Order: sequence, then structure tokens, then C-alpha cells
Amino acid sequence: MRNVGIVGIGQCPVAEHWDRSLRDIATEAVTEALHDAGDPTPGALYVGNMLAGQLTGQENVATAVADAAGLLPIEAIKIEAACAAGGAAIRAAYLTVASGAHDCVLAVGVEKMTDHLNDSVSAALATAADADYEASHGVSFVALNALLMRRYMHDHGVSREEFAPFSVNAHRNAAGNRHAMFRDEISIDDYMASPVVADPIVILDSAAICDGAAALVLCAVDDDHPYRHPPIRIAGSACATDTLGLSERRDPMRWQAVVDSADAAYRQAGVGPADIDAFELHDAFTIVSALSLEACGFAEPGDGVRLAADGAIRREGDVPIATMGGLKGRGHPIGASGVYQAVEAIHQLRGTAGEAQIPDARTVMIQSVGGSGSVAVTHILQA
Repeated sequence: MRNVGIVGIGQCPVAEHWDRSLRDIATEAVTEALHDAGDPTPGALYVGNMLAGQLTGQENVATAVADAAGLLPIEAIKIEAACAAGGAAIRAAYLTVASGAHDCVLAVGVEKMTDHLNDSVSAALATAADADYEASHGVSFVALNALLMRRYMHDHGVSREEFAPFSVNAHRNAAGNRHAMFRDEISIDDYMASPVVADPIVILDSAAICDGAAALVLCAVDDDHPYRHPPIRIAGSACATDTLGLSERRDPMRWQAVVDSADAAYRQAGVGPADIDAFELHDAFTIVSALSLEACGFAEPGDGVRLAADGAIRREGDVPIATMGGLKGRGHPIGASGVYQAVEAIHQLRGTAGEAQIPDARTVMIQSVGGSGSVAVTHILQA
């Protein structure tokens, strides 16, 4: 296996892009990433996307993006892994370069969600759950996470207010990110006054429906090609799965796919939780932040919320998360979120994150989670 690095990044602002199509925002991200890399010629294109067929009527998404970006006749494949589609596209691109099949490839994440009413989007998102035993009985995706949050509160004696620091931190970090959707800071009082979506989850626990696209250029780092930026090495890349439905798990509060993918990535990179300078986790809901911190070895069960309460998750803390807003503050365009995480991690490792910069960042972990912890993709990036 060859060493693989990321040499180019691109992104469009996360927003409600009423006047722009899926292929339009994807092309913006692709063009920016290729230019950032010095305009190489990629051999393949992998596009992370979950909902285009349901919400835009467009499948064959990768070919649509390749055509719009002027990349024909490039090899182009859509990658779907529910909310982990962006991370899965990065992994597909990584494996392609590592194997020697191509020397340079594009990984893109794109999602267009705001052209439909919320009910339609919620129904589409529910397809990430178990269609036979969850979604068909009317259990929405937010309801599944509400069940997890209620169980966590019961098991560990935690109040709803103790989840507030996750959202406060995300919005604080998004304030300086010009690509973020929500750039206003919030307080704990704002969180507590937020309307309930599915008790105990409130609006400010939840990442919003939005549109976005981000792109990466990956290459073999052991060649002599001159790139505009030093490659950021992918030191670890792993994917793991768990049962599709929550009810089938021995312990629904232990996200085994997250555990397994993180452990495999740690082993590949030769690092552990103490070596991670920043963690871009999948904070689609605040409960996911707590469970992910625990599953990845940063906290014992029940202590994930305490990391937040103690300020450890802040940019100046021991375990900085969502350093440029995360899914909550930046926005969560489903298939694109994992690639946005990588773009933000690259800024940290290049030292170009501006006011969001983590001093001397050398190792950043990013993680995409699909369904209710049913698939997890973890990457460890190093300067």
C-alpha cells in the first residue's frame, strides 16, 4: 500500500442554496480543490451522497458531477453510506490511490436538501434507519436519537442542560467560519429555551437541514509531482458497521462501529486518543457527541457530557471538537459533512484555520457516522 496525502481542498458555503443545483455547488467545490492542488489531472471521482435520488430526482450523481465539472471521461462512482457517505467517499479515494489504481483522485461530498418541506426530508433521512423495524413504524431519525439521549440521561444521572455546552461550543466555533451556516453564538439560556423536537431533543441539539459541497484531491505522496501545498498524510483510514436497528444491539449506548473504526485507525496511525490534537466528530445531535467521545476513548461511559461541562471540548481544551463549527454550527449537508470535516482538518494542519487554529496541530481525527451508529468511517490525518 502506498502512502496517500491530501493536496487540495475546496468547499462552498453551507446554506440554503435556493437558486443553485446539486451539480452547481459540487462543481464549485471540485474546481476550487483542483486549483488548490495546482490543477492536476485526476484519474477517478468518488462522490459521497445519500439523498439526491429522493430529494432532487437525480441518481447517477457522480456522472452528473463529472460532466458538470468538465472531467469526462473520468471514472466516476457515487458512494452511499447514509450520513457517513462523505467519509466513505474519502475512504474509497484513499484505497484507490493506496492500491496504485490511480495516482490522483477526487473525493467529493454533496447534498441538496432545502428544496423540499421538512416532512419530506425527515422521511428521506429515515431511510438511514431500519426500514422494516423502525421507519415503517413511524420512528423518525430524530426520535431514535431522542431515545438514546433519554436512556443516557437515565443511566448516568445527567440532565438535559448538561448537553448544552456541545451546542454552545459549536456555535462559538462557527462564528469565525465564513463557510458556516450558523455564525451567531448562543448561550445556555438560549439552549434551554429552544423548542422541543422529540423530547428531550430540542432544536439546538440538532444539526439543520441545508445544502453544501466539499472536495478533496488525494495523491500518492511518494511521487515527485509538485503540488502547491505539502501533502497532509492519511495515517489511518477505517470503516466498521453495527446492526442497522438499535433494538438488535446488546448495548445501544456503546457504539461498537465507532469503537471498531476508531481502534483500527489508531492502530494504523500508531497513535491513541492522547495524541489527537483535534477531533472533528459527527455531532448531528448532542447525544452523538457524547457517545462518540466515549466510544473513541476520550471519556469513560457517562463522562462525555462532563468533558463538555469542564471545557475540555473547547478549542483551548484538551479534546477540541467541532473546531470550525462542526455539523451543528457549520451545518450538516448529509453526504458532504465528512468531506467538510476533512477540509477543516486540513486547514488546522496547514496552519490556515485563522481564529479557529489549534496551536501546533499535527494530528487530527475525523469521523463520519451513518444511521444510529450503524456505520462509522474514521480517518487520522497528519501534517
